[in-house]
Amino acid sequence: MTYTAKTFALPALSGISPEQVAVHLKLYEGYVAHTNKIATLLAASRDGSAPLDAYAEAELRRRFAFEFCGMRLHEYYFEQFENGAKELSTTSRLAQHATKKYGSVDAFTAHIKTVAGTRGIGWVVITYDKVLDTLHTTFVADHELGNLAGLPVILALDLWEHAYMVDRVPAQKLEYVDAFFTNLNWDVIEKRLP
Repeated sequence: MTYTAKTFALPALSGISPEQVAVHLKLYEGYVAHTNKIATLLAASRDGSAPLDAYAEAELRRRFAFEFCGMRLHEYYFEQFENGAKELSTTSRLAQHATKKYGSVDAFTAHIKTVAGTRGIGWVVITYDKVLDTLHTTFVADHELGNLAGLPVILALDLWEHAYMVDRVPAQKLEYVDAFFTNLNWDVIEKRLP
């Protein structure tokens, strides 16, 4: 079993250059390749065909989470741009959840942008918690650190420098965040809400 890098129906993005997209997609493909490589090494150790010492195997298990979550979060990220920007319908379930927790869709977006201003690399991830019937906005650090277990990802905003450094310097991160929101297809995001 191996994962295959997905292709995405990406239009020309406003404020995010084709060169930036190409670099970012190549990095995503690296996460896919490394996920497969680690899985192969761990399988060979398990079946005895290429045993690893316990320390090396433990480190590969830890690294697998980083690579896998990097792969998956990038898939969420790029899917959000497919087929062009579409606004969030104010009558949608997602808009209703956003308004219930944050006061309005605009306040929800402003909150995401505030979290995106967190110093350092990582992601802003919006998840849905069916137990409390609510959205959660979290800052996820190294792909696997900060994800809320078992909650479906509704929105993923990449804040690692590789997402914007072809077009912008680190001090311009929030300009990139604005471009991200300009290009979102909220229909894709809405469909992730269970």
